[in-house]
Amino acid sequence: MFKSVLIANRGEIALRIQRACRRLGLRTIVVHSEPDREALYVRHADQALCIGPAATAQSYLNQKAILFAAEVSGAEAVHPGYGFLSENAGFAEQVEAAGLTFIGPTAASMRVMGDKIAAKRAMRAAGVPCVPGPDAALTEDLDAVRAAAREIGYPVILKAAGGGGGRGMRVVESEGGLRDALLLTREEARRAFGNSEIYVEKFLGRPRHVEIQVIADTHGDAVWLGSRDCSLQRRHQKVIEEAPAPLIGDARVREIGERCAEACRQIGYRGVGTFEFLVEDDAFYFIEMNTRLQVEHPVTEMTTGIDLVEAQIRVAQGGRLPFRQDDIACHGHAFECRINAEDPDNFVPSPGVIDTWQMPGGPGVRIDSHASAGYRVSSYYDSLLGKLIVHGATRDVALARLQVALDEARIEGIATNLPLHRRLVADPEFIRGGVSIHHLETKLRRSGQP
Repeated sequence: MFKSVLIANRGEIALRIQRACRRLGLRTIVVHSEPDREALYVRHADQALCIGPAATAQSYLNQKAILFAAEVSGAEAVHPGYGFLSENAGFAEQVEAAGLTFIGPTAASMRVMGDKIAAKRAMRAAGVPCVPGPDAALTEDLDAVRAAAREIGYPVILKAAGGGGGRGMRVVESEGGLRDALLLTREEARRAFGNSEIYVEKFLGRPRHVEIQVIADTHGDAVWLGSRDCSLQRRHQKVIEEAPAPLIGDARVREIGERCAEACRQIGYRGVGTFEFLVEDDAFYFIEMNTRLQVEHPVTEMTTGIDLVEAQIRVAQGGRLPFRQDDIACHGHAFECRINAEDPDNFVPSPGVIDTWQMPGGPGVRIDSHASAGYRVSSYYDSLLGKLIVHGATRDVALARLQVALDEARIEGIATNLPLHRRLVADPEFIRGGVSIHHLETKLRRSGQP
């Protein structure tokens, strides 16, 4: 059982992991780039090591530097957080080869679920419903692609097999646009992921983005921990998340959740993970699995009372899940707003120094952030400053708390997306619940925003 953890990440998630480790009595080692030297999580760590300059390739993506830091610090485990190296199977293998524990799934599970085509095959074998389309990579032969699209029926969407984050995706409305779309998507996939393989699926017109959170141990036990709705997105990047997903029957969610847990058992999965679905007309279609901790994990924690990071660490230590499926109950409703350092009108990043950082409080309000007054927001990294999370006995109560909390929040010195959040939580369609993944972008286009 390890007693020290190296946190191979930065920002709010580094601080979140650090706090969980401290509650478990674990020594924390933080690696950081030169611009992050004065960050809160660096100051609070038992040991901190600078591993390179600002550029991520020379710091947070520098596997050799991270492994060397683990060696010299005496770390026994590595937690990758989310983003950066969190879903890099090669890094997980190197961590294990160095005699350390990787707090996450095995490299084999990452490879299966990281390849969209292999993941679809595995999910279909486990009985998880998938978006209509062949579970094989398409060849360079346009005729083969055309035949697959005809069988599925237009519109279709071309996707990079090794993609993610909304890149390497292109909707094709008719056969006339297929050739150019194929060439463009292949090239985008090659440049972004080093893999030009693509696959084709049915394009759903107005789906919702619904997730199922899972956790599995190394003893064959796996449970699902409720649903989340992450449909409020811009360019495939989530803006507001909530749990549970509204306006979907409990029986239907339970059926899908049980299939996801069974899929984890079949592929020998360990740790936390998220099954992502498109949902249209109450039908679930698997799109991918995130083999890591999600940014939006707090809404699940607020509704289940389970600390996912602590559970993730205990599983990595070889422990059994401390709960069974029958023990899992979701109480109330929770929302999360991602607070970004960006202009709310054109979404241009807004680096600089925060002059005022005033966050709300009160019952059911939680702030996950590494920022504070005087903090310098770097132009080198993701613009996420933190997350405002609220919980209430019902969705209406939670939404009212969110509206008040957003009104109280005040950040000055840089631009943030707080004004956008305030507009969104007052939107009648969002208040009703169940908006599609196109809802936000449609609203922005109508108002002339990018």
